[in-house]
Amino acid sequence: MSTDFTSLWVIAAIAAAGFQTLRFMLQKVLSTAVLSPAGATFARFFYSAPVIILLTGLYLATTGQALPQQSVTFWIFVFAGGLSQIIATIFVVTLFKSRSFAVGVTLMKTEVILSVIIGLILLGEGVSAAAFAAIALGLVGVLLLSTPPQVAGLGMSEMLNRGVALGLGSGILFAVSAVSYRGASLELDVADPFVRAAVTLAVVTGSQMIGMAAWLWLRDRPQLGAVWGARRVAVWIGVMSMGGSFGWFLAFTLQTAAYVKAVGQVELIFSLLASVLFFGERSTLRELSGMAVLVTSILALVLVI
Repeated sequence: MSTDFTSLWVIAAIAAAGFQTLRFMLQKVLSTAVLSPAGATFARFFYSAPVIILLTGLYLATTGQALPQQSVTFWIFVFAGGLSQIIATIFVVTLFKSRSFAVGVTLMKTEVILSVIIGLILLGEGVSAAAFAAIALGLVGVLLLSTPPQVAGLGMSEMLNRGVALGLGSGILFAVSAVSYRGASLELDVADPFVRAAVTLAVVTGSQMIGMAAWLWLRDRPQLGAVWGARRVAVWIGVMSMGGSFGWFLAFTLQTAAYVKAVGQVELIFSLLASVLFFGERSTLRELSGMAVLVTSILALVLVI
C-alpha cells in the first residue's frame, strides 16, 4: 500500500460517518411519516445506485483504466455483504420507531466490536487478548443500553426485548457487510484504491437496487410508488448514501474493517447532536452511561488492535 494513502482512510471514515448520520435522520423521518422500513431502505439504493454506476464509468474512462475482472469470490463477498446490509438497514429503520435516534444508532454500532470477530472468521484478521478485554467492556455498555427507559431494574428478562434484538441484529449484519466489502475490494487486482472502492460500490448498490425492487414488486408494490412520491426528500437519502458508502468503501480498501469502523464511532457524537437538536429527544442517565461505556470500550479497542 502506498504511504500516500496511510491517513486517507481516517478522513474517509469520518466523512462517511457524517453522511451516514444525515441519511439515517432522513430515513427516520420518512419511515415514520411516509415509507415503510423496507421502502425507506430501498430509497437509498434507488436514488444512489444509478449515479454511482455513472460516476464509476466516468472515472474509469477519464483515467484510462479498464474495468477490473471480478472473481467468483468477489461476487460471493458482494452478495453476502449486500444482503446483510439490506436486512441490517431495515432493522435500524424499524428500531427508530421504538427507541430514540441516538440509542438506536449506538446499539447498531456494536458492529465495531462484532467486526473484529467476523473479520477473524472471514479474513483471518485476528485480535489480541487486550482487544477481547475491550470487547467484554463493550458488552457492559450494550446491557445498559438494552433496558427500556421505563424499566427501573436490571433483570435479564427485562433486557430481552424487541429493540435489543433489532439493534444487536443490525450490528451483527453490518459487521458482516463491512468485512465482506473489504474482502470484495481486496479481490480486485488493481492498484488504484479509488477504482477498487468505486467498482465494488457500484456492483453492490446496483445489485441491492435490483434485488429490493424485485422484492417490493412481489411483496409490497405500493411502496415503489411511495418511494417515487417521496422523491423530494428521498433523493437526499440517495445523495447522503452515495457519499457515505463511497467513504466506507474507500476506507475498507485501505484498512481493515475493525479499524475503519472504530474510527467511524465519531458517528455516536453526530447522532447525539441530531437526537437533541433535530428530534427533541432526551436520553436517560442509564442510556448515557451505556453510551459512555460503549464508547470507552471502542476507544480501548482502537488502542490495542
